[in-house]
Amino acid sequence: MNRILLVEDDQNLGYILKEYLQMNDLIVEWVKDGEEGIKVFESSKFDLCILDIMMPKKDGFEVARDIKAKSPEIPLIFLTAKSLKIDKLKGFKAGCDDYIVKPVDEEELIARIHAVLRRSNNLRQVKDSYQIGKFSFDPKNQKLSIDQNLIQLTQKESKILHILCISAGELVESDHILKELWGQNDYFKRRSMDVFISKLRKYLSADPSVQITNVHGKGYILEG
Repeated sequence: MNRILLVEDDQNLGYILKEYLQMNDLIVEWVKDGEEGIKVFESSKFDLCILDIMMPKKDGFEVARDIKAKSPEIPLIFLTAKSLKIDKLKGFKAGCDDYIVKPVDEEELIARIHAVLRRSNNLRQVKDSYQIGKFSFDPKNQKLSIDQNLIQLTQKESKILHILCISAGELVESDHILKELWGQNDYFKRRSMDVFISKLRKYLSADPSVQITNVHGKGYILEG
């Protein structure tokens, strides 16, 4: 279960959000001012922080800067009564990943929390390289190499191969690839994905032990 740090000085809103998030299988630590938020963050491990902006002692921008200085990878969501563009820009500059304007829609907040956590988890899973049979794959630089031969992958080829590498030996559903790369699932996007899979199979054929297996109607498994 994901651990959430909620920093919100409004007693009623803080209580409601904590209860609602816990009902949705999230572990929540709720504190009521910025200074306490920093202390609790330093003493525990969290997967995401939700910060109100207008708070006593330390505002949300200050708390965000302190948190990011200690843990640059931690995702942040800001809660605020302000909807001005300048405040949103200031929030993103402070390192926030998303922004919710009060009054808070609890269902929307849950959806945004899960979206931010998914993006964060995907980023954390990026390794410098993967070994695929005799191949070495560098997802950051989009390079696939075997022996002395180097293949420069396109961005989508690299992203598809990376998704398959993260779950090597396991089924990756076609819908997951389509939503990650194209944001939607339709006939034309599926045909485009099939073309990229065919290209990857051609590259990987240099090592017969490596296969991208098609599970009909389901998705793909990277084996090797």
